[in-house]
Amino acid sequence: MGQQQFYSSIANFYEFIFPLKSQQVELVKSELESRGEFFFLDVGCSTGQLANSLCQSGALGLGIDLNSDMIRRANENYRAADLAFREMDMLRLKFNFPEKYFDAVICFGNTLVHLDSITQIRDFLQQCAHLLKNDGILFLQILNYHYILSQKVDELPLIDNDQIRFERYYQLPSANNPKINFITKLIIKSEGSVLENTTRLIPVKKDELERMLQVVGFSDVQFFSNFGKKAYSANELPLIVVARK
Repeated sequence: MGQQQFYSSIANFYEFIFPLKSQQVELVKSELESRGEFFFLDVGCSTGQLANSLCQSGALGLGIDLNSDMIRRANENYRAADLAFREMDMLRLKFNFPEKYFDAVICFGNTLVHLDSITQIRDFLQQCAHLLKNDGILFLQILNYHYILSQKVDELPLIDNDQIRFERYYQLPSANNPKINFITKLIIKSEGSVLENTTRLIPVKKDELERMLQVVGFSDVQFFSNFGKKAYSANELPLIVVARK
């Protein structure tokens, strides 16, 4: 199935697959708490868990996602006076928001590498810099593709609970295919149904990402190996970025 069809099919089960982790919320809050109330944009917000938790802590937020069913779920569950959700393409931010509008832009969940090219990734980062206030912060979460490619990682950790089983595999780049084929199999236990999908990902590495962030205007770029700010290691799977203008 196509990518949008796949994400629509898992919208009702998304929070069983990727439940919100408190460390995600604490990372954002710890970087912004000195400002008091802050205004954030959550890009690729899925069903809105992170945005909702931040707003419950006193922030103001807007979540966007390209998938209409994810946005429908977010609006049904979390829409409030201080939080809204909109269906939007992450490459069209500059056409929807004014310059220096947000205190923070958040893009978690490996969303960044679902873009179609390095050029698109750089364009998105440039738009984030445009939207952020002079002291604004960009938060990113992807996987550590230096580690994945160097160690030839072809399977990600299994996600298995009472509701779902989610298997994730990688077909690594070849001479004819510079992208990773991300192959997933979701078993919905209550229904006995199986959803399978393949998505192509851009395996952008830490050094490439750092250069792009610096070029588009981020002066302070930090990398971590988890949301608790563990020092970056080239030998760990997660990659967290906190970039300041």
